[in-house]
Amino acid sequence: MLKSLKNNEFLFLDRDGVINKRIIGGYIIYYKDFYFKEGVLEALKIFNKHFKRIFIVTNQQCIGKGLIKEAEFTKLTDQMLEDIRLNGGKIDKVYYCPNLKTDKSPFRKPDIGMGLQAQKEYPEVDFSKSIMVGDSNSDMIFGKRLGMTTVFVDNLTGEDYDESLIDYKCSSLIEFAENFK
Repeated sequence: MLKSLKNNEFLFLDRDGVINKRIIGGYIIYYKDFYFKEGVLEALKIFNKHFKRIFIVTNQQCIGKGLIKEAEFTKLTDQMLEDIRLNGGKIDKVYYCPNLKTDKSPFRKPDIGMGLQAQKEYPEVDFSKSIMVGDSNSDMIFGKRLGMTTVFVDNLTGEDYDESLIDYKCSSLIEFAENFK
């Protein structure tokens, strides 16, 4: 483990591929298709004891594509948050960008709008004391642009990843959480 990990107070998590099983080439439209990855609920319980604030930052262009309405996405998110709460975890806020890649939204990762919004709503957030956990280059770029420590969850998808953006690599959120026990 990097010695600096335990000095962090704020945790930013990607959703698809980190919290839940990602549908390769598709989207989570219904909660019946939302499956927490193994160990995630236990990991969030561990994180809840260590971090002052925990956020989810997620690109959700399925909304922009019209595959799910924003109200339905909110309902799905509320169900996820309730399952997390019932298992001893807590997420302070979920930030999402509904825009398409082609929209060039400043809120779509790897741009930093969601991070800045979190800091605006929670002024105590210090990015130099923050960790970004994700499974893509855009997650790692987002974290680096904000000065966070980056943690890469390797889902073994065979995609090329920029190792220079990764401070710490693990195979799952629970593996990473073991560092905070």
